[in-house]
Amino acid sequence: MLFGVVATEAGLDVVETMAFSVAVLAGAAQFTALQLMSENAPTVIVLASALAVNLRMAMYSASLTPHLGSAPLWHRAIAAYFIVDQSYALSVVRYERERMSLGTKLAYFWGSVAPVCPMWYIMTLVGALAGTAIPAGVPLDFAVPITFLALIAPMLRTLAHVVAAGASVALALGFAFLPYNLGLMVAGLGAMIAGAQTELWMRRRQEEAE
Repeated sequence: MLFGVVATEAGLDVVETMAFSVAVLAGAAQFTALQLMSENAPTVIVLASALAVNLRMAMYSASLTPHLGSAPLWHRAIAAYFIVDQSYALSVVRYERERMSLGTKLAYFWGSVAPVCPMWYIMTLVGALAGTAIPAGVPLDFAVPITFLALIAPMLRTLAHVVAAGASVALALGFAFLPYNLGLMVAGLGAMIAGAQTELWMRRRQEEAE
C-alpha cells in the first residue's frame, strides 16, 4: 500500500502506478527508482540504481537453481518473474531442510507466491486509490525496513553472510551523502565483495585445517 501512496504523491496516476508494480514487482527497486525520478535524476542513474538494488535477485535465482533448475524452461521463466524476497526466503529454507521432489518444490514455491504477489498488486491499488487520504501520521514508511530485517535476519547463517550484511549497512551509512542514492550501489557492490572474500577466506582456513 505504501508504494501506491508514495507513487501517487510523486505524480503518477493509478494506471501508471499499477503498471510500475506489475512490470517490476520488486518493492525496494520500485521505491529507489521512484525517489530518483522525483529528484529528476538522469534516466541512466534511475535504471542503474534499480538494477543494483535488484542484483540480489540474480543471487536468489542462482541459489534456487539446484532445486528448480530441472524444471521446464517456461516454468522457470514464469517462476523467475515471481521471485521476490518473501517467496525466496520461504522456499529456500524449506528446500534446504527437507528432501522434496521437483513437483513438490514447485508446488511449495507457488504456495509461497500465492499470499504475497497478489496482495502486492491489490494493496498497491488500494494505496494508489487512497493517495493522500491516508493521514501523514500513520507510520507506513516503517513497513519496508522492518520487512527486510525480518527476512534477512534468519538467513544470516554464516560468517560471510554476517560480514556482507554488516558491510552493506556501514557502506550505505558512510556513503549516504552521495546524490541520487548512489550510496546504495556502493553498499551493494562492497557487500558482495566483502561476503565473497570472507567465504574464500573461510574455505582456505578449512582446507588448511584438513
